[in-house]
Amino acid sequence: MESNTDLQDARLAEMWGELHRNTTNGNPFKPDAYRLAFVDPEFLQRRETRGIRFQLELLKPDLNLTEQGIESTVVVYGSARTIAPDEAAAQLAQARAAGDAESIRLAERAVKNAHYYTQARQFARLVAEYSMARPPAQRLTICTGGGPGIMEAANRGAHDVGAPNVGLNITLPHEQSCNRFITPSLAFKFHYFALRKMHFMMRAKALVVFPGGFGTLDELFEVLTLVQTRKAKPVPIVLFGSSFWQRVLNLRVLVEEGTIAEQDLALFHVTDDPAQAWEIIRAFYAL
Repeated sequence: MESNTDLQDARLAEMWGELHRNTTNGNPFKPDAYRLAFVDPEFLQRRETRGIRFQLELLKPDLNLTEQGIESTVVVYGSARTIAPDEAAAQLAQARAAGDAESIRLAERAVKNAHYYTQARQFARLVAEYSMARPPAQRLTICTGGGPGIMEAANRGAHDVGAPNVGLNITLPHEQSCNRFITPSLAFKFHYFALRKMHFMMRAKALVVFPGGFGTLDELFEVLTLVQTRKAKPVPIVLFGSSFWQRVLNLRVLVEEGTIAEQDLALFHVTDDPAQAWEIIRAFYAL
């Protein structure tokens, strides 16, 4: 039987060629009622076909991950703005040389926060080292949002020991791109935040949340909500950086106001140690 992926139809080849040419050179498409629907970008980008795009963003990464044997992940969230210590030190030296007070202040803050980059890298390396020694079915694969900062650090930690790692990137107005440490065949791009967040949870066996901004908080509270409401199975949720989280979150207020239960505070752990973060996960699964 001829494979259904062996697409030889001349018209289909023509359409793919047109799609490629117009995607790469920026020329607008001309209306064409005869164009095959599933290679017609104007049709696929209509408001009425949004549901189809949802399905495609759900299916493509899922099939790819399954085909590559990625079944269980440890998801690392955190700020895209946290930079590596060497980069932070270089920025500070440049700022001091220029003598600009505001640049110096920002560079000093970057140096102060750079230890989170180092710790995310160390944590991911611990997970990867464990997994590399296990049979494929028992491995835990580092997964991030695929961007810079903490995401880069975690992908880098797995990359350091040659372990495959996943990046679920998203298109943004400032054109965020995948960091260079993601396994190329496991680097995915999303348009919809909702589908991206679904993929974070579909294979997650644990989530480690480093300091971050609105996006990180959004991801954290979505996970907490899913576990609290039992829409997702309980998984270890580790908040890394006690000083940061104590200032940002005072969830005890929610207990006092009666909007969450006392036991909901046990849905997460707080730590400052990469080894302890990994031990929390190992203890949960008796690894």
